[in-house]
Amino acid sequence: MLTRLIAILLLVSTSALAASDYAREKRWADEITPTIVVGDPIYLTQKNGHKFLGIYTKVSHAKMGVVVVHGLGINPDWGMIGTLRRRLSDDGYTTLSIQMPVLAADAAPKAYVATFPEAVERLQLAVSYLEDKGYKRIAIVSHSMGSRMAYAYMKHNPADVDAWVAMGMPAAPAGQAPALLYSGIRAPVLDLYGSMDLPQVLAGAKLRRLSLKGNPASKQEVITGADHFYAGHEDEMVKAVRDFLDSVK
Repeated sequence: MLTRLIAILLLVSTSALAASDYAREKRWADEITPTIVVGDPIYLTQKNGHKFLGIYTKVSHAKMGVVVVHGLGINPDWGMIGTLRRRLSDDGYTTLSIQMPVLAADAAPKAYVATFPEAVERLQLAVSYLEDKGYKRIAIVSHSMGSRMAYAYMKHNPADVDAWVAMGMPAAPAGQAPALLYSGIRAPVLDLYGSMDLPQVLAGAKLRRLSLKGNPASKQEVITGADHFYAGHEDEMVKAVRDFLDSVK
């Protein structure tokens, strides 16, 4: 599996990898690391030498290691992502929330497609980090654009990922496939979204649900009244993720 992913990465052009705004990423890391109260900042190194931030929260006798993946243009301790990584650790899961590639502040969402190969590399590095720490069971919990990035990784069925929670999965931008489907993904998947989510998330909900039917361990769940960021519904959000991870055999 790792060999296959490395081969994919080698096909990526240098220009695509260079699309990431490393200076912006570093500014965020410098801002948030002094404020981290729960967990420890770590840095993982890509093949091109770039070091990206992760926030590692170790739990003794953890049920599972969880890679937490944020969405468009934010950081691994922002808002609901910070809530997820901290609350899941309270519930017995070691978490590693990682910085995903970012572009300039005015970049259109469709421009992020060029960063997906780098996102795949970061996810593999995060999973490998947890494996090196001795975790035998690993899950990915992703949100929004982070879910699209996680899809680019999960569609290759990495053998070392036992479950995936895809939150607020948006439709693909113009020119890409009309929907990101879970057909063919062998790991159990929870497709989670809010009833007041973004139009591009709501529009693809039925198709995403139908694509889960081939995997009896997968399901779709909607949190009534929740928006794209689960504002005011953080308890329900964490419970849905926790209950699903607890159910994974």
